[in-house]
Amino acid sequence: MASAEPDSEDAAEAEEAVYEEIPCDRMELSQRLAVEELITTEASYVHNMQLCVWDIRAHLQKKQLPELDLEGLFSNTDDILHVSRRFLKGLEATAGQGQEQLLCISTLFQEFKEEIETVYKIYCASYDHALQLVESYRRDPRLQEEILDTLSATVPHTGSSDLSFFLVMPVQRVTKYPLLLGKILENTPSSASAHSALQAAVRAMAQVNANINEHKRRREVATKYNKAEHLTLRDRLARLNTHSIAKKTTRLSRLLMHEAGIVVKTEDKEYDDLEEKFQCVASSVATLKENVASYLGHLQAFLLPTPHLCDLQMDEGPALQHRRLSGLLQSSVFPEFKQRVDRLVWQPLCSLSDMLEGPQQLVKKRLDKLLDYEEIQERKSEVGSVSYDEEAAMNTYLAINDLLLAELPHFNQVALQLLGQILRSFSALQLDLAAQVLHHAEKELEQLPHGHMPLPSFWKVVQDTLQQSGAQLRAFCQAFETVTPSPGTQPLTPAEERKVLSLVSKHGPDKLYQVTSNISGSRDLDLTLLRGQIVALLQSSDTKGNTSRWLVDAGGPRGFVPAAKLRPYSPVQAQDPVMQLLSLDSDTERRRHSCASPGAPRPQVATFTPTFQVVAGFSFAARSPHEVTLQAGQPVKVLEPHDKKGSTEWSLVEVNGQRGYVPSSYLVTVTVQDPAGWSLPV
Repeated sequence: MASAEPDSEDAAEAEEAVYEEIPCDRMELSQRLAVEELITTEASYVHNMQLCVWDIRAHLQKKQLPELDLEGLFSNTDDILHVSRRFLKGLEATAGQGQEQLLCISTLFQEFKEEIETVYKIYCASYDHALQLVESYRRDPRLQEEILDTLSATVPHTGSSDLSFFLVMPVQRVTKYPLLLGKILENTPSSASAHSALQAAVRAMAQVNANINEHKRRREVATKYNKAEHLTLRDRLARLNTHSIAKKTTRLSRLLMHEAGIVVKTEDKEYDDLEEKFQCVASSVATLKENVASYLGHLQAFLLPTPHLCDLQMDEGPALQHRRLSGLLQSSVFPEFKQRVDRLVWQPLCSLSDMLEGPQQLVKKRLDKLLDYEEIQERKSEVGSVSYDEEAAMNTYLAINDLLLAELPHFNQVALQLLGQILRSFSALQLDLAAQVLHHAEKELEQLPHGHMPLPSFWKVVQDTLQQSGAQLRAFCQAFETVTPSPGTQPLTPAEERKVLSLVSKHGPDKLYQVTSNISGSRDLDLTLLRGQIVALLQSSDTKGNTSRWLVDAGGPRGFVPAAKLRPYSPVQAQDPVMQLLSLDSDTERRRHSCASPGAPRPQVATFTPTFQVVAGFSFAARSPHEVTLQAGQPVKVLEPHDKKGSTEWSLVEVNGQRGYVPSSYLVTVTVQDPAGWSLPV
């Protein structure tokens, strides 16, 4: 019996060992299956992503459908595929490491944690937009047919009828990593060496998913508030309601209490520094954009005149070389410079300005939400609880604040880099323009006679030339004034005589003046008159009391003319031939009548008066039946110094028995010598 007892005890221990071994084997089996599931599902996922990127997207690209937004559909699937292939390679490498496999898998997840979070953040944030695109393409029969054709041609074995079958895979995969690791952890004894490492891997991947969700939530808030709304007054009034008015009133009162110091403003030194830097960048971009726009406008105005196209009637010399240089600069150098400034400076600057609109809207919206947040926090401290909507408003502020704190540093850095690059490009373009102009100018300068002269000597030549030219011009002006005949003795045409009689009857003979040179009116109420016209003085100053501008009556139109171009009109009366003989004894007659009574009539004494003739100063070819042809130097008879509409630019003349209109500027007055030296009778 004693010997039988030990045998029974051994059998019991063996039975217990068998029962203990069975759960351990089951746990190990489940663990091995969980590891295999992780690796096989990762391989299947990578294979499907390769089909999505290499086959489906490539096939759609070949179709060249402009309506398809492939970037919006597939986002950064290239980056996801790159990370996933490397991750799969690491998982497959752990297969032959025995007991160290779990530790290697945990370490692999820790190594890829940041890369996985980075690429999946971008994809998950744009996933909703991709689904919206798929839905819009589904409503377009032609695009839907093209997509189905691509799916049947590239992945017929999947049986998928929509792109969403592949687009959802990255979202599902990243959320499944914590579950797969958790399953492996459940079947790993707590005493195993890899247990703590697996726990850390599970926590890491759970944190990755939490960060992705938070990033997605922030992006949704940013998308909601960063759009610049251009609303009309009617749209803004339509948005007003009791709730919005109450909310805006609360914000305004809170802001006034901040300014008055009644309540303490929530301070965030980190955010305040970032916003100050951002506002500085935005102000710099706006100022530079305004200045560049003004610069381009001035450059366009500079390119409008084309003096190099004028005919200088010079075949050689510095003037011709200047014309050639101006033509080259105006037609080639400056237009090319303007195009480069537009492409390398203006367009990037406009893009940068557009980029600033979204963050500016978020900064404004953050202030509104901060005022709401402070108000709710104050109410919460008093009451102890807040409503669901108030809690959502607080979370919105926190999301916007966290998003700005995370994104503004990077945005400020990128904006400053772009702004610096734009300024460097503008400076380089200016230097290049100066170099090109200098190069072409030096080539033309080498051909000038003074091209190799020292600079002081050159300026001395320029000064002497200018002085000489000035003296010649002054001498010419003096000679011109001396030899130019006075218009006061020009015989009047019948029409002019009628106009003079009308002016005399209206204003009296002492108010008549004659125009000494052509007058071109440049201001309102100014008259345009030809040399020799008769006018009547109405007022010897303008409305501001300026005595250099007189108000005159031109026999119809009234207006202002320069007083310096008017002289008193003294009509010359032609003499009878009999009276001419009396002039031979003018002294005797003067003595004879010196004793006569004051009331006795005196005979009119003839005086010497030169005669003038209107001739054609230039040749003119008639272009219509109403015009007449002139030859330079041909005498003409002016019938009316204006056309039927009263314009003085055309004159009605008679030439060789033909009547017609000619340009008034083509007519000049010359002196005609009388052989006897006496004026002819009327």
